[in-house]
Amino acid sequence: MIVVPHSTSVSIALERNAALTRFVELLFDGYPQTMAVRLGSGQTVTMGAGKPDFTLVVQSPAVLSSLALFRNPLRLAEAYFCGEIDIEGDLYRALGLRKSLMAGIRTPQHWLSTLMALPRLPQEEKASDALSGGGNALRRLGHHDAKRRPAKAIAFHYDVSNDFYRTWLDEEMVYSCAYFTSDTDTLLDAQRNKLDHICRKLRLKQGEQMLDIGCGWGALAIWAARHYGVRVKAITLSQRQYEFATHRVAAEGLSELVCVEKRDYRDLNVTQEFDKVASVGMFEHVGLSNLGGYFSAVYRMLKPGGLFLNHGITHDEEGWRAQLSTRFINRYVFPGGELDTISNILREMERAQWEVWDVEGLRPHYAMTLRHWVSRLEQSHDEAVRYADESTYRIWRLYMAACALHFEEGDVGVYQVLLSKRGAAANVLPLTRRDLYVANNLKIQGVCT
Repeated sequence: MIVVPHSTSVSIALERNAALTRFVELLFDGYPQTMAVRLGSGQTVTMGAGKPDFTLVVQSPAVLSSLALFRNPLRLAEAYFCGEIDIEGDLYRALGLRKSLMAGIRTPQHWLSTLMALPRLPQEEKASDALSGGGNALRRLGHHDAKRRPAKAIAFHYDVSNDFYRTWLDEEMVYSCAYFTSDTDTLLDAQRNKLDHICRKLRLKQGEQMLDIGCGWGALAIWAARHYGVRVKAITLSQRQYEFATHRVAAEGLSELVCVEKRDYRDLNVTQEFDKVASVGMFEHVGLSNLGGYFSAVYRMLKPGGLFLNHGITHDEEGWRAQLSTRFINRYVFPGGELDTISNILREMERAQWEVWDVEGLRPHYAMTLRHWVSRLEQSHDEAVRYADESTYRIWRLYMAACALHFEEGDVGVYQVLLSKRGAAANVLPLTRRDLYVANNLKIQGVCT
């Protein structure tokens, strides 16, 4: 038995710690602010001056090795989902690491210097037992071809648990961009503002027939029926949304006005049946190659003189090219989801013979909405993981925080576009938009009681 002198053991530990510090500094030297990395052994490396914005708590040094080798921020996200790392402090600042990692190594010498530290990393430590295996959310990944099986893609996203969504959505259960009149609006106020803003744009009148494509948990259909007296057919592909919306319609005594169906819009074999059509947060799931067919299908369902409002997210680049953000969204959140520029979307609308009357960008509103959702989810952590699991919670927390930053930076946008059959709405719409804003209350004349 060979006994290593205490001084030698200390020397080896100091040498290893120094190597690890050098490695971490090289790996994250592109981050412009102050951050810290804490290993499972307790060693902490701080980069920058002052108090760190956040600390990466690394349970498995192998995560750092793979980051050095591949410079892929998705690996960092996956490690967070599985509990191999944790984030203490400002999550939004921590997401800034994606840019420094994507920037890559500045020079071959820099890359070589970083890799030279790899052999000196301590052995991999076991990830959190609570998250080992990644949880249900990660096990569900990669099993759906969303373009061929849209119903399963919708189920992947929306059928997590109604109770899970309830922990961070507002009381109306609206899962789309809210409409803030000021930064002091509550999330509930802003979502109700949005529901009414859509109804005003559609100039809903009592007795009209309305179609709500992708109705979610039924908020818009119920709002339109209750406050404007219209008859609504609301459709969704999500079983859990269908069950929730059906129950809510009955509970609120609106069954004579609102009919909820679990149905694909392509299966609605109707012609010129509806006075008004709304689609909120749905066309992102259609697929770019199917947009022409989608807009043509809605065109056939609308009466002459009717109005169609499409509310959806857009991208700042044409097409849906493979990159970090698109891979993340398609793998973890929206299988098969695709975005395009607003100009390309408008072109597809016009090719389907729509006339464009109004285009309103709501990008700042969605950034505010997402920050509200993240805050509410964080405050409801214990309840949320009872309805889903820890990995699902982490996926949604990181996804929504990242989306908030993308909306703030302008990488993605969201637009409401008001359309009609060409020439058909000239005598229906007023000459100005004054009617949309002249009243600031949410109780509209012609309320359905």
